[in-house]
Amino acid sequence: MIPALGALAFLVTPVVAVLIRSPWGSLPDLLSSSEAVGALRLSVLTTTASTLLCIVFGVPLAWVLARTQFRGHRVVRALVTLPLVLPPVVGGVALLLALGRNGLVGRPLDDLFGITIPFTTAAVVLAQSFVALPFLVISVEGAFRASDVRYDDAAATLGATRWLTFRRVTLPIALPGIVAGAVLCWARALGEFGATVTFAGSFPGVTRTMPAQVYVDLQSNPDAAIALSLVMIVFSVAVLALLRDRWVSGVSA
Repeated sequence: MIPALGALAFLVTPVVAVLIRSPWGSLPDLLSSSEAVGALRLSVLTTTASTLLCIVFGVPLAWVLARTQFRGHRVVRALVTLPLVLPPVVGGVALLLALGRNGLVGRPLDDLFGITIPFTTAAVVLAQSFVALPFLVISVEGAFRASDVRYDDAAATLGATRWLTFRRVTLPIALPGIVAGAVLCWARALGEFGATVTFAGSFPGVTRTMPAQVYVDLQSNPDAAIALSLVMIVFSVAVLALLRDRWVSGVSA
């Protein structure tokens, strides 16, 4: 019992410390500053864009992993989950080597189309997508595995194409898992720092998201850093509240 209480205290105490040390009286002024508003606006825009990007590419990938078997299936799944254990700054370095001006893909993009990705807002979206995509894929893959494949078979016997079956049968059944995965993906993208700073930098109004602004403020304006940290804690609690029913149903099952 005592080790359990110690573990709980270890997790809760830092959050309580933020709540206690928060400058409640000056909170409106701190959060309405141009730096805070710009970082918040950029974070909301980029996390939303990265979540949509992850949904477009992640849902089909989750379906392939859940419903098909092919040589190298385990290797592909391991690669999908790699960003979960990869240090974020290493992910940023990898993105630079792939999409930088001299990168594997970045050089042809720059030479042929004049497209430069690093240190732009698009780089923020890609960095967030890189670290957040596994959260969506794993959640959606689980939803596809849990759905009864016999419904798909019944639709096929009635003449439905694979695309029609996916759109009208498989997707609606897995929708709760997709929503949960999208929420987790959005939350992870919102908190991304290491890969974003390495690949996109920290330029106000362009690439400086809320985590980067917290890091900058911590060195010059600790109260502002605490205020933004409080906002991110609120966002995290909101995510927990949104996913509570899914967790409860999963545990009871």
